[in-house]
Amino acid sequence: MQVSLENTANLERRLTVSLPADRLEGVVGNRLRELARTANIKGFRKGKVPTKVIEQRFGAQVRNEAFGELVRESLGEAIRQQDLKLAGNPDIQAEPQGDGGEIRYTATFEIVPDFGTIDPAKLEIERVNSSIEESDIDAMIETLRQQRRQWEDVERAAEPGDMAQVETFAETASARVPAEGVERGATVIGSNVMFPALESRLAGMKAGDQAQVEVTFPDNWRVAELAGQPAKVTLKVTRVAAARLPEVDEAFIKSFGIKSGKLEVFRKEVRSNLERELKGNLMQRLRAEVASKLVAAYKDVELPPRLIDAEARSMAANATQQARQQGQANLGFEAAQFMDAARNRVAAALLVGEVARQNELRLDNKRLTETLQLIASTYEDPAQVVELYRNDANLMAGLRNRVMEEQVIDWIAERAQSTAKTMSFAELMRPAA
Repeated sequence: MQVSLENTANLERRLTVSLPADRLEGVVGNRLRELARTANIKGFRKGKVPTKVIEQRFGAQVRNEAFGELVRESLGEAIRQQDLKLAGNPDIQAEPQGDGGEIRYTATFEIVPDFGTIDPAKLEIERVNSSIEESDIDAMIETLRQQRRQWEDVERAAEPGDMAQVETFAETASARVPAEGVERGATVIGSNVMFPALESRLAGMKAGDQAQVEVTFPDNWRVAELAGQPAKVTLKVTRVAAARLPEVDEAFIKSFGIKSGKLEVFRKEVRSNLERELKGNLMQRLRAEVASKLVAAYKDVELPPRLIDAEARSMAANATQQARQQGQANLGFEAAQFMDAARNRVAAALLVGEVARQNELRLDNKRLTETLQLIASTYEDPAQVVELYRNDANLMAGLRNRVMEEQVIDWIAERAQSTAKTMSFAELMRPAA
């Protein structure tokens, strides 16, 4: 195998690899002979299919597969020879055969920048501590009661916490939405499911009452005809209902899979779930804290531009898809809007990977198993989830990457200069404003 390396940009390299033609032909020949022994083709006995028929039927497919495998093997070998650290997947291009009939291809890729020796002891991080209190369990049980509430019609005026069913239509200077009839929906007053000015107006209205509210919808409103427009919205309340919460009795507890129906067992299960949620949140915060301090410490290091661009495009696509799933079909995002965030993501990923490499950190299989069991425990049939992961290479690869990243984050945090901050569980889980 012959390899030549070219610097095409500060962080971009191009490898040209040449391989003897017989290396590919040998692999192709072996595979075709194996197919000749095992293939079931109509009109021929198994193991008696002529080589020419096998070549005609499977030759192109086998050759493509063999070429791909040969490229993967030889590229890995070439990268080790040249002592390169790739950042992202290479772009592979097959080249015309050389004068001697050899196989040639080029691999263009970006490399990890030189960060030098990364010393975690120079980082100053904040570590958040929290724990589950009995009051947190009480609050969670109250949330579960709210989720199981039933609605009973009332004749009085609607109050915060009541459910109101409404019919609405809006009129702007140029349109009526909907063009004919009304839109029907329901909201719990105070939940902010509806546009705030409309939802707050429902308080004090009885079933059968009608009101008109003048509002201006935001530019990113999910209904394109109303986005950014002043409008008169007509509301008609068709039903007002008050919530009736279930008692925390044996039947309520058993509905959550607690066969004994005992309150102490139920509270123990709730605590276990909250502690799992707490652990995940604390790791997420620690990951973000360590990543931000690492990125800030190496903000002047040049990063692979193609890798950043690809990350920005991926983030834009994900944001657009999420907006559409939320009914905001008129929203679209451009990669340019995510370039800063993409740069930070790329920098963090490369730095974490480099810390692992420099300190020869290896995946802890015990931690991998524990994480998989933790994920599986949130499902009705944990054994089935474990089996699903074990049989899916992509799922397991994603899990290994996640666990390895968490290992490195913990390793860095243990060696960094840290200050502790204690937060209540409720404060920790409160959505950012």
